Amino acid sequence: MHISTTSWHRYMALPAFALFSLFFLLPLIQGAGLSLTHWDGFSTPEFAGLDNFREFFRDERALGDVKTTVLFALGSAPLLNLAGLSLALLLNRSFSGRNTTRALLYMPAVISPMIMGSIWYLLLQPRRGLLALLFEQSGITLEGNWMLSGPSALTVLVLVNVWQYAGMTMIIYLAGLQSIPAELYEASAVEGATGVQTFRYIVIPELLPALKINVITNIIGSLSVFDVIIALTGGGPGYDTESLSIYIMRMCYGNKTGYSTAVALMLFVIILIPVIISLRFFDSMEDAA
Repeated sequence: MHISTTSWHRYMALPAFALFSLFFLLPLIQGAGLSLTHWDGFSTPEFAGLDNFREFFRDERALGDVKTTVLFALGSAPLLNLAGLSLALLLNRSFSGRNTTRALLYMPAVISPMIMGSIWYLLLQPRRGLLALLFEQSGITLEGNWMLSGPSALTVLVLVNVWQYAGMTMIIYLAGLQSIPAELYEASAVEGATGVQTFRYIVIPELLPALKINVITNIIGSLSVFDVIIALTGGGPGYDTESLSIYIMRMCYGNKTGYSTAVALMLFVIILIPVIISLRFFDSMEDAA
């Protein structure tokens, strides 16, 4: 039997589609079903309709966690891209020790966020932490505990997250920079373009694929943040730095599995909206380029 090239390509995609269905579509459908039930994780689920979603929008703690999660993402995602791109531009040049510097900047990204959060917890201890001791030796006395205030604790969490993952963002931008043909730089120099013009009309358009990857992954990672907050603040003080992912986990272990599944679906939607907007924006930018 003769199989056309188009049909053969479709058959080749079947294993990937089967895995996608098994590990994504099926759990999503099951989760959607569980979100409509009252279930403690042990007994038989009881159909509840949209009660879990109504409870979510009436829960001040849940809505506060949504605000905290969005604020974290608004601080983390742009800073990650800015820091990663800046480091990539600096390390795209030739200098002694360049490879070592790249490795050192990337190294925090391979360390578990739980371990990294624990390390920073020790560093940021008031009066006895390494940073406090260094400031004291410099004649600067730090008053109070940064982790006892919601805004300052959230700021520290954003900075720690950026410090850990800026190297990963940098690597993707470096790959994009190194794929730009040298002829484009030579042509811009011949035309007398300034550094800003070269960056605007050559580097940015050529970096759109890398920019797209970094923006999407950083949005997803920032909105689903869990480990670093658990390790560094535990969601405190109070619930001021509790993310929606942590709230879902606590509701699940609090015998509210059906409700936590509904909140997980809400988080999925919260993540999906900016991702779709970003994808459409970058698609239009690539078509214009």
